[in-house]
Amino acid sequence: MSLDLHMTSDSLLYPLCRIVGRVAGESYLDRRAAELGERVSFSLEIPRRCGVSELQLRIFNETRGESLFLPLVWRRRIGASDRYEISFDTARLGVGLCFLTVICETPIGRVYSERLSGDCFRLTECDGGRAFQLLVSRFLYPAPERYYGGIVYQIFVDRFARGEDRTPPSGMELVSDWNELRLEYPPYPGAPMKNNIVYGGNLDGIRLKLDYLAELGVSLLYLTPIFSSPSNHKYDTADYETIDPLFGDEESLRRLIDEAEQKGIGIILDGVFNHTGSDSVYFNQKGRFPSVGAAESPESPYYSWYRFYDYPSSYECWWNIDILPRIRLDEPSCAEYFVGDGGIIERLASFGIAGMRLDVADELPDEFIENIKRRLHEKNPESLLYGEVWEDASNKIAYDTRKRYYLGSELDGVMNYPLRRAVLGFLRDGDVSLMRYFVDEVMPNTPKRILHAQMNLIGTHDTPRAMTALAGDPPDGHTNAELFSMKLSSEQYALGIKRMKQAMAIISFMPGLPMIYYGDEVGMQGYSDPFNRLPFPWGKEDLELLSFYQRIGKWRRRRAVLRCGEFSLHRLDTECMICERFDRNERAFLIVNRSETTFEQSFDGEIRNLIEGRKARDKILVEPNGFALFTLHSPRKSRR
Repeated sequence: MSLDLHMTSDSLLYPLCRIVGRVAGESYLDRRAAELGERVSFSLEIPRRCGVSELQLRIFNETRGESLFLPLVWRRRIGASDRYEISFDTARLGVGLCFLTVICETPIGRVYSERLSGDCFRLTECDGGRAFQLLVSRFLYPAPERYYGGIVYQIFVDRFARGEDRTPPSGMELVSDWNELRLEYPPYPGAPMKNNIVYGGNLDGIRLKLDYLAELGVSLLYLTPIFSSPSNHKYDTADYETIDPLFGDEESLRRLIDEAEQKGIGIILDGVFNHTGSDSVYFNQKGRFPSVGAAESPESPYYSWYRFYDYPSSYECWWNIDILPRIRLDEPSCAEYFVGDGGIIERLASFGIAGMRLDVADELPDEFIENIKRRLHEKNPESLLYGEVWEDASNKIAYDTRKRYYLGSELDGVMNYPLRRAVLGFLRDGDVSLMRYFVDEVMPNTPKRILHAQMNLIGTHDTPRAMTALAGDPPDGHTNAELFSMKLSSEQYALGIKRMKQAMAIISFMPGLPMIYYGDEVGMQGYSDPFNRLPFPWGKEDLELLSFYQRIGKWRRRRAVLRCGEFSLHRLDTECMICERFDRNERAFLIVNRSETTFEQSFDGEIRNLIEGRKARDKILVEPNGFALFTLHSPRKSRR
């Protein structure tokens, strides 16, 4: 639509305009996150018929609550447009999440930019439309470069491997036959569950499987909670100061950490600090502990940790689950217990852990997360702190509060659920919108050092198994009893194997650390919790899939370009995805073909297939529902 200078004041849509930005020399489209002191520049192209007479850039630092207005300078004409430019040091903005709006004076009055997609925006008479984002960080701690290019492996401790036999505590029901598939599941959503069926997996069992994990290329082990708890999942902590006796003791943990370190593997523990169990030292609803719990007396030292509505029966819980009373981390004595001198975090760090993952990080105060990171760093300058965040963590709002995860004093990374949704949507449904959103929005919004440390996942203890999600029937309309027995058909399984390889190739190729949920590498199936938590099928592994995962691990260890190389997406449609990682020394490519026909791509230069180890020239063929990982030894670009 052309601009009519006699438009009425309620006319909104103006010709499309473009903004070209640079953050420390890199395209704003690829990087919308800068470190304090880096230089940022923008060039705007605005059609001359808009009649712009004056332009300025309004930069609102939401974190600081401050706005800065900077004039844009006219530089030259480009066809039917005028180019305006601006350059500034981010030190002028300060640390924070900033939103950028272009303000223009025109013959019909003041108009404002509204971002559309990519580098395009339109001018509208209404202020407050979608703005451009710029995150400015000041990192207080060294980047965890030691782990770049590695692989994370998540273990649900009770279901991975048995070591030294341990007698289950009272109330636990041990499944003596490891291969017996016996799970407790609710008859309907929200029905109460004991979660007391255990298989006896423990820390010694993990230690005995370290060679297996090293062969996968694992560099970080992320363990679900290991502290005393009356359940099999341990997210209802009973005592933060005691290793669950079913899992071992402090000596078991130290031995695991020490022997894992010898194999180049760090241990990440799960920190559940938003809530405790109702059956705990702190709440003691059942009176099983010698301490006086908050549910027993208002005189309890833990009473102020909880918020009671009608004492003692009604209290604030996590998601209204009454066995998970929420704790008040804004209460000084509660926060001090965890992050004070000699507190839980300092104690855990002294074991020599590589770091922690914070359960429901959205519900933890920013100051509390900052103090956890500080305590971990004091014991280990290379420590990692991850958060469970399911969305774009750069601009996450939780409970009406903008989180400060990426500003430089909190997280080193998050669990990359946006990538999971993008990979599953693309491979399963041919939906490219989620992948496009991830590449165009989530990745550029993420500071580089965090981008290279993200947990790139396709399955966790909170999601359906990747194999089932990629090739199984939808769970809708089925009872839990039906879901427990539902397995992939032989045809679905064959397709699932192909898609699992494609998915692992994608999350291994993208910036970040691929994360394997225990058993995914050997073809485990299952719908959501608890069906995704079956015991590891030792002796019944899918060896073809396992061999592939092992080759991927070796490939990642040998390729420096995957540690912190640049990323570029060349093609994305319903049938194919082509992307590249590159640095000064190497160019690596991934082609994913989800069509039913062979895909052919030509190149100038020598091609080395990284999975099969073969060399070729000029051309690569990708089979249906297959992929190709290869390097190209040529300075010239690919041609179609």
